[in-house]
Amino acid sequence: MNSPPPSSSNPTTSGSSYYRHESAFVDEPCEIGEKSQIWHFSHVMRGARIGRECVLGQNVFVASSASLGDRVRVQNNVSIYDGVTIEDEVFLGPSCVLTNVTNPRAGIKRRAMLENTRLKRGATLGANATILCGVTVGRHAFIGAGAVVTKDVPDYALITGVPGKRTGWMGRHAQKLVRDQRGAAGYWVCPESLFRYFEENGTLRCLDLHEDAPLPPSQATSPRPYARSRA
Repeated sequence: MNSPPPSSSNPTTSGSSYYRHESAFVDEPCEIGEKSQIWHFSHVMRGARIGRECVLGQNVFVASSASLGDRVRVQNNVSIYDGVTIEDEVFLGPSCVLTNVTNPRAGIKRRAMLENTRLKRGATLGANATILCGVTVGRHAFIGAGAVVTKDVPDYALITGVPGKRTGWMGRHAQKLVRDQRGAAGYWVCPESLFRYFEENGTLRCLDLHEDAPLPPSQATSPRPYARSRA
């Protein structure tokens, strides 16, 4: 997505500057961080919070009590409803679905029954994935395209299928981890970055970088095509 010209920035009530396409609606007051971009036909409601350097693609909706952290990427046709909290550096693929009521009826008002959904730092939601309300998706977890998530997802889990099940582990570089033959049972390695991970009692942690730490600049750009990085 091309960067907008500096002259296209808009002031928010907090005094920061961001880019808003002329077809997008932003209801003030709301909070939108510096260098964020809001593209064609998107709608940010009053009271919403969007962090710094976020990108909202075409036809994205952000509700009043929704919250997005910094550097969040939201692809086309995604609605972020009340009760949804998205932490830093989360990726939401095209047309993925978030919900906030378990048992909706058109004839019954259930505003008091909204459930909270949280997408934790670095998580990825694939295209057309569905996250049922009340679920927490763990740090750097990866939800495959079209998966339906019905329960909490641990950090680094790769979830696929309907209903979604864990079918592997995904590292910080969104590569499926492989067994580390150099270590004892429970050790995994990323084929791209060579970061090491350790699994214990169904929980995975990275041995080379804390889960809440940003990637160092040298690790934040993939140097080769995806197919080669898996070789």
